[in-house]
Amino acid sequence: MTFEIKGADPKSKARAGVIATDHGQIETPIFMPVGTLGTVKAVSQKELAENIKAQIILGNTYHLFIRPGMGIIEGAGGLHKFMNWDKPILTDSGGFQVYSLAENRKITENGVQFQSHIDGSRHVFTPESVVDLQRKIGSDLMMAFDECTPYPCDYDYARQSMEMTHRWAKRCCDHFDRTSPLYGHSQTLFPIVQGSVYKDLRVASAEYISSLDREGNAIGGLSVGEPAETMYEITEAVCDVLPYHKPRYLMGVGTPVNILECIALGVDMFDCVMPTRNARNGMLFTTQGIVNIRNKKWENDYSPIDEELGGYVSSHYSKAYLRHLNLNNEILGARIASVHNLTFYLWLVENARKQILSGAYLDWKNRMVEKLSTRL
Repeated sequence: MTFEIKGADPKSKARAGVIATDHGQIETPIFMPVGTLGTVKAVSQKELAENIKAQIILGNTYHLFIRPGMGIIEGAGGLHKFMNWDKPILTDSGGFQVYSLAENRKITENGVQFQSHIDGSRHVFTPESVVDLQRKIGSDLMMAFDECTPYPCDYDYARQSMEMTHRWAKRCCDHFDRTSPLYGHSQTLFPIVQGSVYKDLRVASAEYISSLDREGNAIGGLSVGEPAETMYEITEAVCDVLPYHKPRYLMGVGTPVNILECIALGVDMFDCVMPTRNARNGMLFTTQGIVNIRNKKWENDYSPIDEELGGYVSSHYSKAYLRHLNLNNEILGARIASVHNLTFYLWLVENARKQILSGAYLDWKNRMVEKLSTRL
């Protein structure tokens, strides 16, 4: 993997770059649709590539390990072939999912013992085993195993957890360097900065993660309930430490406003389930603001979902029609809303990139944040 910065905004820390992988290039800043189980919910791979213009998607190591299992994925020749997706894939190590299984897991220095949320079967993830699992999945960008601390979290626990995450990151790097890809394309490992909401811990973590000298770095443990301003403060502090010439991935973030603000702080890569999850519940992100399509005010609105956004979905179906589908739990409603929201997210980062390259990002961002915070 390589990363080249193509331009930077003079009034903020935003930058535009290109990540090159064996499965294609990724223009940053970028939003990555979440395909937890090898599928972005309600959206086909053809739609992702041709209509939404997704350049990279996510899979999740924990969920793919549970279902369908590594044997099935290996038999297909890796996740790219299994799901018929020939662009880059990033996989989370499963640390966040194990964190969410608080009542069914035990953390030790060796790793994490946990029970499947499906059948209660017992398993163990270690830094070494999650590298092996991601080798079998065949993702282009792999994440190191970490512990995601909850919010709120006391200082001593955050420090101990961060230090263990550092030891796990070193073990992941060592094991990654001892092993080889399985499917003929290269893979890259990102270690993850932790430290909860404590600035001194985050700075120390960013310094340690930087010292591992990998091709890219991730920021975890944010967007877990802390105030947005705290997230921005921590993100800026971490970005100021992480190497400028390497991509920075802020995990699990977030709303359109979160993304625009964090681009201004120096983040290059984002992912979040919000576009598809909220779509299924009737929340649409549009170029004019936020729409709850279930509201009665849209009942007789025959205008396109988002005429400015365009695209085969957003300009083709009316708000009234989508409201009808959503209220009646029609599957097509979930599909239309999901494609629309993802199209909007990719449109947003594409335009952010254009503004960065033109040197006008900060002023544009400030106007967009006000507009996108509006509930229509």
